[in-house]
Amino acid sequence: MMVAFKGIWTKDFWRAVSAEYLATMIFVLLSLGSTINWAAESDNPPPADLVLISFCFGLAIATMVQCFGHISGGHINPAVTAAMVVTRKLSLAKGVFYLAAQCLGAITGAGLLYLVTPVSVRGGLGVTMVNPKLNVGCGLLVELLITFELVFTVFATCDPKRSDVNGSAGLAIGFAVAIGHLFAVYWVGPILGGIMAAALYEYLFCPDPELKKILCEVFQKDPASGKYREVEGGMYQGEPDDLIIKPGSIHHIDLEKGEKKDPFLDSTGEVLSSV
Repeated sequence: MMVAFKGIWTKDFWRAVSAEYLATMIFVLLSLGSTINWAAESDNPPPADLVLISFCFGLAIATMVQCFGHISGGHINPAVTAAMVVTRKLSLAKGVFYLAAQCLGAITGAGLLYLVTPVSVRGGLGVTMVNPKLNVGCGLLVELLITFELVFTVFATCDPKRSDVNGSAGLAIGFAVAIGHLFAVYWVGPILGGIMAAALYEYLFCPDPELKKILCEVFQKDPASGKYREVEGGMYQGEPDDLIIKPGSIHHIDLEKGEKKDPFLDSTGEVLSSV
């Protein structure tokens, strides 16, 4: 356990964690602000238009990914972070601190919105709840499905094995958020959906040959003892602290040096994400 947290006292580590905090704070402030009917004149204003809210959520997340993706990977969502940890694209240490930063950032953003919103139009500040006509199981299933759609989009748009992906990954992820919002408990469902999407994409649709080899070795019985082999330290040769997989075909050419550069790689060599 201590080995997983050995790299937390570095500048880049805390720079990434603080970026997740700031990105989540801004995202919550902007997106929840769209749920308020600012032009209302009565004490009980009607809710804002759902399509407007959906696009505000989607474009806000796309903007934050574009702004902070090169620093922290731009997860801005505990479900995405959990999926990255499960598929070993993010270290356990960063995963834990990312989750804490995202929660604190969301609380800060909601608190700031509460302070600047007039009482007459404040309402519930966009708080979500299960429809009274639905039971808890239905609410859980809805959250699982829309988060599955989001995390699957994240993995599919940032897959280094694909050569057909062009354009903005952040915008694609933003639209995934907008679509999920239009479809609209709020912890278990999203995190389960995120983990399922990541596992399905990484281990079934686009499996990593190296990971497949490791799993085959782990689940193979030792001929001498007849027991399954234990996982040995150092078997995994990949980078333990990658934020997310590399995008496929987007490159920039440095004309002075004649070298190819990947715009999703920062100066430290970490691969950056999404949402």
